[in-house]
Amino acid sequence: MNEKTKNALLSIVASLVCIVIGLLVGFIILYCINAENAVDGFTRIIKGGFYLKPKGIGSEIAQSAPLIMTGLSVAFAFKTGLFNIGAAGQYTIGVFGALYFAIILHMPWYVCLLAAMVCGAIWGAVPGIFKAYFNVNEVITSIMFNWIGLYLVNELMYNTIPDMYDQKTTRTYKLSSASPKSLIPDCGMNSIFRTSSTTIAIFIAIAIAVIIYIVLNKTTFGYELKACGFNKDAAKYAGISEKRNVVLSMTIAGALAGIGAGLYFLSGASEWNPQVSTALPAIGFNGIPVALLALSNPIGVIFAALFVAHISVGGAYLPTKYYQPEIADLIVAVIIYLCAFVTLFKGIVANLFKSKKEQKANANADNGKEEKK
Repeated sequence: MNEKTKNALLSIVASLVCIVIGLLVGFIILYCINAENAVDGFTRIIKGGFYLKPKGIGSEIAQSAPLIMTGLSVAFAFKTGLFNIGAAGQYTIGVFGALYFAIILHMPWYVCLLAAMVCGAIWGAVPGIFKAYFNVNEVITSIMFNWIGLYLVNELMYNTIPDMYDQKTTRTYKLSSASPKSLIPDCGMNSIFRTSSTTIAIFIAIAIAVIIYIVLNKTTFGYELKACGFNKDAAKYAGISEKRNVVLSMTIAGALAGIGAGLYFLSGASEWNPQVSTALPAIGFNGIPVALLALSNPIGVIFAALFVAHISVGGAYLPTKYYQPEIADLIVAVIIYLCAFVTLFKGIVANLFKSKKEQKANANADNGKEEKK
């Protein structure tokens, strides 16, 4: 086993240790709140969508697609040495792009998805420009642009652009009636899972994750981006344009978040409410724990997003008489907190394997001596 494979396996085991500890902490909290129903509540969280299958599984799939994309957005920036905390704002601008092209222009779903991608990319590029050319920390500009994006979208939908939302429901029009061709095809998945929002979006998200993995690990462009992340000065000395790559990195991260918005809203999973949407979309921020849990690996993001969606859906099935569904978020938060100690866990796991290997080697050596005697 080579060193790279060994390191990857240790990372996976360390992440699993974080998950197990997080789940145990969640069970303890459930037990402290209501001991009598703790086992039932914990079982529902563990089962996730399988607790109310097939509809619950369909809900998991619908939530996983945008989570994969926002997770990729944060992970891509991490890989290039940047912290894209602005995924929520880029996601929000992506919502506007997708719904404008769908409800107003009645474009096909793939055009609407491209519009969401472009809008997210533009919103992501701005912090990148500030970082590259004015040395303004991307965290500061990203946070500011999150709120600017949210209120800009609400203002455009509510006051500026007519016919974007239904005044009776105060939400944007349902695409199933306003623009059916703007809905992402479900290819029979809605019938299988008995839902109205389970589409091929999950396969699009997985395909993009694979493409991002290839770009980062198998191309010169990906190498240059990561080189700037590891050491900007060394990359510059090697002839790599660090400013260009910073802008490109944030632009791509924004585009990924925008695609996530398109995959969610073009699946008919929800409608935007410009009157009461005074909080940034949780999916945008949930991309951060997904990226951390996956250790910024694009393939790992797929499984991390599925896990977070699984726990979140399971939390929604908790009996509200005894527990709040936010307990699932608390469990995820504990797991993410523990991810900060992944290096420590990797060291512990490596030492355990090393000890077992040494014990086995010593045992074989003793057996060999006995045979010689």
